[in-house]
Amino acid sequence: MAKLDRARWWAIRPARNRTPANYLCPLCGYRLHAMTDHMLIAPEGNADRRRHAHAECVAAARAQGRLPLRAEWL
Repeated sequence: MAKLDRARWWAIRPARNRTPANYLCPLCGYRLHAMTDHMLIAPEGNADRRRHAHAECVAAARAQGRLPLRAEWL
C-alpha cells in the first residue's frame, strides 16, 4: 500500500489531467489514471509534495478525520 505523508493539515482540490499518466493513490495504494476525475492533496499546502488520490478515498479519509483542512486545524 502507498504511504501518506504526515501533516497537521491538508490542501485538497479537484483535478483532472489530459496527460495519459498513472499514479498510485496514497490512501489505498491502487492505480489512478490521471485522465479521470480525482483529487490533489498537498500536506500543509506544499504543492511540491502534492499527491493524486481517488475522490472516494479522499472522502472516506475526510470522514475518518485523517485529512483535516487548514481551517479545521486552526
